Amino acid sequence: MDLVVLQNWLDNVSFAVLFFTMLFYWVGAAFGRIPYLSTLGTAGMAIANLSIAALLGARWLEAGYFPLSNLYESLFFLTWGITTIHLIAENRSGSHLVGVVTAPIAMSVTAFAALFLPSSMQSAAPLVPALKSNWLMMHVSVMMLSYAALIVGSLLAIAFLIVTRGQNIDLRGSSVGTGGYRSDRYRLQRTSDLLSQTEVEPFRTPVLINRNSGGNTAVLDLVTTQASQKTAPAEPLSPQLMNLADTLDNISYRVIGLGFPLLTIGIIAGAVWANEAWGSYWSWDPKETWALITWLVFAAYLHARITRGWQGRRPAILAATGFIVVWICYLGVNILGKGLHSYGWFF
Repeated sequence: MDLVVLQNWLDNVSFAVLFFTMLFYWVGAAFGRIPYLSTLGTAGMAIANLSIAALLGARWLEAGYFPLSNLYESLFFLTWGITTIHLIAENRSGSHLVGVVTAPIAMSVTAFAALFLPSSMQSAAPLVPALKSNWLMMHVSVMMLSYAALIVGSLLAIAFLIVTRGQNIDLRGSSVGTGGYRSDRYRLQRTSDLLSQTEVEPFRTPVLINRNSGGNTAVLDLVTTQASQKTAPAEPLSPQLMNLADTLDNISYRVIGLGFPLLTIGIIAGAVWANEAWGSYWSWDPKETWALITWLVFAAYLHARITRGWQGRRPAILAATGFIVVWICYLGVNILGKGLHSYGWFF
């Protein structure tokens, strides 16, 4: 079979498999008593992962270089990374709920690459001189894997925010070296929150005093007692949702903890490659600037969790912000303005 035909067949198969995988995970989450749906979801993710790997391998054989030179190739490599991180996270956590948030994003990226990109952007093209280097594989692949891990971790943090519905809940703790301390602290915080929500203001008994013409003081028998009670606490989460929230928080933290070192290594490797190609380690190209912003956002997330002992909604909001920043860094730069790192221009 011709390699180009094989690639076209594999990208459509990948999209179809991920679409049905998303349905398996969603229906399995909604109707947990239906057997084998979660197993089918995991199998679908594995099949999609292998299909995309075969697609990238065929692309590599056809073009003669590692397939990360244009937007089409990078989108499929990103999807391969997302499915790989999904399988690792699902295996380590034992929870099939990871697929509820990862399958839709993997399917959407595949659909965008296979169905919406023009054929001119899907075709392999000769490498420009600056990309003819072993650093193409070393730098770009690590950066794409870091994006995949950070996207998955951020999606799980967004799911945590949705599940908790604005409540500060007691978590068991997942940050390295400080889990026990944080768990006790958050238990105390939760108790304090509940007490403050049901606090009753002290009784006040104003006494009306009247001085008669004879100078005697008479105490009126009208006594007014006032008590105000603050708004009742929100309905607590069920034990099932509490366990789900704790699982999402834990997996999110661990996946971001995997993606951040990869991002750091990728940025350093890119700086070395830039010095070899352009004679400068850093040129404040739009992609470089947003890579730095991405690094700072997730550095703040990990610092808050490990050093400051944050857990729950506050770090999850940071991670949710990071989800937007990652997509601006990876894809938005191509829309906002051309640079040395553009994978493809839409207009």
